[in-house]
Amino acid sequence: MALSAALRLPLPRLLRGPTGSLLAAAAAASRRRAAVVAIPAARFLSSSSSSSSDGSRSVQPLRAGRDERAAAGEGGAAVKERVVPVELHKEATEAYMAYAMSVLLGRALPDVRDGLKPVHRRILYAMHEMGLASRRPFRKCARVVGEVLGKFHPHGDSAVYETLVRMAQDFSMRYPLVQGHGNFGSIDADPPAAMRYTECRLDVDFVPNFDNSQKEPSLLPARVPSLLLNGSSGIAVGMATNIPPHNLGELVDVLSVMIENPEATLQELLECMPGPDFPTGGTIVGNQGILEAYKTGRGRVVLRGKTDIETIDVKSKRSAIIIKEIPYQTNKSTLVERIAELVEEKVLEGISDIRDESDRSGMRVVIELKRGADPAIVLNNLYRHTALQSSFSCNMVAILDGQPKLMGLKEILQAFIDFRCSVIERRARFKLSQALERKHIVEGIVIGLDNLDSVIQIIRGTSNHAMARESLIKEFGLSDKQAEALLDITLRKLTSLERKKFVDEAKSLSEEISKLNELLSNKKLIFQLIVQEATDLKNKFATPRRSFIEDSASTEVDDLDIIPNEEMLLILSEKGYVKRMKPNTFNLQHRGTIGKSVGKMRMNDSTSDFIVCQTHDHVLYFSDKGIVYSARAYKIPECTRTATGTPLLLSLPDGERITSIIPVSEFGEDQYLAMLTTNGYIKKVPLNAFSAIRTTGIISIQLVPGDELKWVRRCGNDDLVALASQNGMVIVNSCNKLRVFGRRTRGVVAMKLKESDKMASMDIIPATSHNMPETYSRVKDLSPPWLLFIADNGFGKRVSVNAFRQGNFNRVGMQGYKLQPDCSLAAVFVVGFSLTDDGESDEQVVLVSQSGTVNRIKVKDISIQSRHARGVILMRLDHGGKILSASLISAAEEEEEEQDPEPASLVSAAEEERDPEDGLSA
Repeated sequence: MALSAALRLPLPRLLRGPTGSLLAAAAAASRRRAAVVAIPAARFLSSSSSSSSDGSRSVQPLRAGRDERAAAGEGGAAVKERVVPVELHKEATEAYMAYAMSVLLGRALPDVRDGLKPVHRRILYAMHEMGLASRRPFRKCARVVGEVLGKFHPHGDSAVYETLVRMAQDFSMRYPLVQGHGNFGSIDADPPAAMRYTECRLDVDFVPNFDNSQKEPSLLPARVPSLLLNGSSGIAVGMATNIPPHNLGELVDVLSVMIENPEATLQELLECMPGPDFPTGGTIVGNQGILEAYKTGRGRVVLRGKTDIETIDVKSKRSAIIIKEIPYQTNKSTLVERIAELVEEKVLEGISDIRDESDRSGMRVVIELKRGADPAIVLNNLYRHTALQSSFSCNMVAILDGQPKLMGLKEILQAFIDFRCSVIERRARFKLSQALERKHIVEGIVIGLDNLDSVIQIIRGTSNHAMARESLIKEFGLSDKQAEALLDITLRKLTSLERKKFVDEAKSLSEEISKLNELLSNKKLIFQLIVQEATDLKNKFATPRRSFIEDSASTEVDDLDIIPNEEMLLILSEKGYVKRMKPNTFNLQHRGTIGKSVGKMRMNDSTSDFIVCQTHDHVLYFSDKGIVYSARAYKIPECTRTATGTPLLLSLPDGERITSIIPVSEFGEDQYLAMLTTNGYIKKVPLNAFSAIRTTGIISIQLVPGDELKWVRRCGNDDLVALASQNGMVIVNSCNKLRVFGRRTRGVVAMKLKESDKMASMDIIPATSHNMPETYSRVKDLSPPWLLFIADNGFGKRVSVNAFRQGNFNRVGMQGYKLQPDCSLAAVFVVGFSLTDDGESDEQVVLVSQSGTVNRIKVKDISIQSRHARGVILMRLDHGGKILSASLISAAEEEEEEQDPEPASLVSAAEEERDPEDGLSA
């Protein structure tokens, strides 16, 4: 049980806690195992071993085997057996921890100082020992792999070769460290050629290291933090690392800022290095993930490929999306195949063809679009469904002081600065020791040259080398090294010119020693040297940024980004079924025709409302009980004219129905909603009071018993509101005369209604569309805007707004329509906002009858009449039928050109004649 319990523990829990105790436990386990391995007869006992009577466990050594007894007999001495009692679950835990640390430190994680894993470091050092500098000929990769395996890295050859290949790929590393010759793979995940065919050499310059025993690459973190320069990725036991690459020039700048001001804020560092710079380019969307990664070491960076939109056919207005760059670590061929699959599965629409035209000059994937397809919508769908948008999860873990640690940007830079200071100090001390030693020798040589004759006599007077050295030391006070150097001088060095060289060298060495001592005693000079050496690399190797950073509040592709914001029709039935259709579903027809059916309706159901909106709009649904609900327009499924519709996805209680629908694009502060009930109560509420609506709805108006909320319209303070009753009475007044109420209020009386009369309609006249005077004028004015009256018997007319006077609320109003017996007013609209060149209305009206028939006609075909006229026939109804609802829509050019091929003109010429009272007379 103890063993199983230990094995069930996750590694992060095992590795949790101070790293010092972790390493101590791992070291203790290693020492214990070493002691056990040294004694062949050692045995392990589990915690379930039997115990003696005094509480201590009795140790029962196992009998030695035949081979051991034989070995003891041959040797003449018995082997002493020893048993080390260890609890099995503790041993398993410590052994597993030691193994995990070995993998973390020896294979998977890079060192924060040079940014390299052991395999990278061993490959570079092996190539350096082989002399594969950038100016030397290429050598076979198999030769390099064999050198690494034989001397430094006793693992599989494939692991070493794959690492070598990646170090030479310009799409894998921002600054490749190896120069390859041959097939080293491609961004399409094509494999490289076998190591016996490819060749390589180092692609960086080398300089002597601090002890002059070997050379080190100048582009590696001897001068810049390679951990951030090329990034790193790796996974081990319970830990992983994923560090993005960065731009060399920006990295040097941020290093300089960090040295000048160690207390610099993260925002100040971001001004120099705004984010990662990936070798494949692309676009980084948003900076929130970058900020989190630099602050905590963990963050999610969203990448998108770079695209252009090109027109491939001007006449048909066809376009194409050109992919020029893809996200980091994305396979191009797999991306193209995935796009083709999604097109076949109908997930991606609007794409007619896709082909890969990439060549040596660069990447070019062409996605041709169908006629009429919106490139922005198709591109957003590609971002959402394919790897054209992907994410890079930053997990900046590296080895610091012999232990893995998660670090932010400032911690990594500070660790590198500390390491770089240490390297410069060690290098300076080494150079100082060499300079002092050389100066000491040069001074002895100069002393010998100044006394050249005496030196020659002493040497000639001695019999061997040792005596000559002792004589020189005794005569001139030289040291052993000075005497040896003086004896080693050749005859050519005895000239006066050579003496001057030694004197100049001594002077130069004195200056160098002075500078090195000053450097070692002044930390500020060390920092300046770090910046200077890094700046030299920047001037020589820096390249422009490849990844563009795009400021964006959201990194996700919302539904609105993949749905075109088009005009649409919403048809709502009495029983709460809704349909979304395109505006051209109902073709333009002539006044007085029968019309076209709105489609199937369920039994005992009829059309309740008919509006025009945009697919991105918030649709506010107001019920007869005064409750308002909200939903996006695009969430209503699009269907055909003959479909029965889908249930409205709202939490409506039994008996509650939707009476008014308001589409809202933006919740402006200076916008209001005017609400009118059937009993004549009206009020004005700020539009932003409805910006946040819960799924169960909120109260919009307080109703008295027997009253219903029927009409809701958007308005501004300077607009006019036109109210009409079913008997044809009209009040036109300024919206500014309405008080602003809260949601939980009833409002004021809009119109004094006669017995059996109720409100029929309400519409808003924008302030920019009228010049109606406050005082009434009897002069006939036929100019727009007009009030479009529609009676429930299919008749209608237009009356100029200037034919009415502005009147106060809570009045009877003026007569606006002379209705026939058993007829009432169905709707009133304000028209004339959109005019043609001849000054006529460019709007269209859609009429819906009780039987579900829809007729769409031009408003300009409806004659302008007086307030007392009866109107003209708009729609011929079935026996006993009535107009149930009406809606205005804007005219579209293409709809005017594409007329209905069968203009259902089924009325005779006599039926087209106007009513006898049609005209301008009262």
